[in-house]
Amino acid sequence: MTPPADRVPPADTTDERALNERRAAILEAVVTEYIGTAEPVGSSHVANAHGVQVSSATVRSEMVALERDGYLVQPHTSAGRIPTDKGYRFFVDHLTEPGVLGPAQHLQVTQFFDQVHGEMETMLERATGLLSELTSYAAVVVGPSHDTATVRSVQMVGLSPLMALLVVVLSDGAVEKRTIELDREASEDALARSGAVLSAHLVGHTISSAWTVPLSGDEEVDRLVVAARVPFSFLEGTMDSDHVFVGGPARLAESFDAVETVRSVLGILEQQLVVVTLLRDVLHSGLSVAIGTEHGYEPLASCAVVVAPLTADGQDLGAVGLLGPTRMDYPRAMAAAHVVGERLGERLGSHDGRH
Repeated sequence: MTPPADRVPPADTTDERALNERRAAILEAVVTEYIGTAEPVGSSHVANAHGVQVSSATVRSEMVALERDGYLVQPHTSAGRIPTDKGYRFFVDHLTEPGVLGPAQHLQVTQFFDQVHGEMETMLERATGLLSELTSYAAVVVGPSHDTATVRSVQMVGLSPLMALLVVVLSDGAVEKRTIELDREASEDALARSGAVLSAHLVGHTISSAWTVPLSGDEEVDRLVVAARVPFSFLEGTMDSDHVFVGGPARLAESFDAVETVRSVLGILEQQLVVVTLLRDVLHSGLSVAIGTEHGYEPLASCAVVVAPLTADGQDLGAVGLLGPTRMDYPRAMAAAHVVGERLGERLGSHDGRH
């Protein structure tokens, strides 16, 4: 695990107050143009932007001042300028209105949640694909742990003459499966009856609750119930771990010029503990967007992270996140994370019986 670097202190509010309306409009125009083109922005592109409407000479003068104050940087002597992390931060903090998804994207979200059904893990995994499609960035969904979920049903299903499958459905919609090796063949009827016995004594309890399945007196059923006890108890070790799903990592190659950056980011995404800690740290810091080194992970210094919580009735169920270059389309990314996070929270809440 890569240790977080020291947190970057908040931007100097004196500088922010010094940004007058015209300078702020010019900075917004530069950020917006650069997000769209990935090319350094010259004064001629900014002079006629919405909210600017001044001469190119005036724009050049103001861009020099913005560069002096650390909001812009000139990558080449004769080129235009690009935003710094401080420039992006000002842009995000001073968005005049939150980003909104277009009609086609709203329809895409609606159709997704109308059509996605079944296991909670399947829904969360597919949601990363939805987020990545909406934004073209890598997406992460951290789902809730199952430590407080209760057993909704238990089934025993035959896989082969000497192999059965224990299927446990939890109240939050999760479906856990474990294979069981049998010492002798079991009939489908015996498997069904053993599942009924397990359900009768385990439904309504958490996985970590004490095993309360007494012997029934039916030798064949009791043999299957005893065989199910060890794999059922093994489920407890997975109940308090976060479930992390990553979608669209291949899109990172399109977002960054440097191959080493892509490798570094992909390496981070493979470390579940780091990903969970990263998203939770951003949320706990009171931010929904962390830019550059603000999130404290040096390998992600050229990245921005947009995060939205997953909640239902005020309960923290996880988070959704988008990872891309600092040159990301922040309004769209924030809108997508908010909308998908909100819909996922509603669905997770209904899975857990709160709605």
